[in-house]
Amino acid sequence: MSGTTLARIIFEKGDYKIAGDLPPVGSRAPDIMLVNTRLQNVSLANWMGMRKIMNIFVSIDTTVCAKSVIEFNRLGEGRDDIALLMVSYDLPFAHNRFAEQQSLNNTIGLSAIRHAGFGQNYGVQIVEGPLAGMFSRAVVVMDENNTVVHTEQIKDISTEPDYAAAFRALGIDIDAD
Repeated sequence: MSGTTLARIIFEKGDYKIAGDLPPVGSRAPDIMLVNTRLQNVSLANWMGMRKIMNIFVSIDTTVCAKSVIEFNRLGEGRDDIALLMVSYDLPFAHNRFAEQQSLNNTIGLSAIRHAGFGQNYGVQIVEGPLAGMFSRAVVVMDENNTVVHTEQIKDISTEPDYAAAFRALGIDIDAD
């Protein structure tokens, strides 16, 4: 689904609108201002020169979201040249708690709690239904210069992302690992 965006997502058999579109493949990724687990503001400049996989999700405290963070952490093992950015509206404390509970050391938990605009800039803001204000499930992959090389807007919130496609966009075949 690289480069494909959807105007709607599915959650518990309901069909809900999201604001905007994912950044187009080939474009420069919109800069971010998010909060890490040490309560520091960070932007894409913090990972300049690194390739990035941004896993965007509803909440670390939902089963599929948690599973996606754990899986990206597993797949990122030994890949110090890739920043695995896990983005949600969860508080930085929730990201930190989850990372400690799961012994995660390859992913970076980031919260949009302090900085409005991320959801609109990345086309993931849910604008209606029970999850209004939260983020839809999506993946944005960037090269070391923050050029978008792959996107996936996941239509059904209960579905995991295509991990292999995200890594393949960076020239990594995880199926062979």
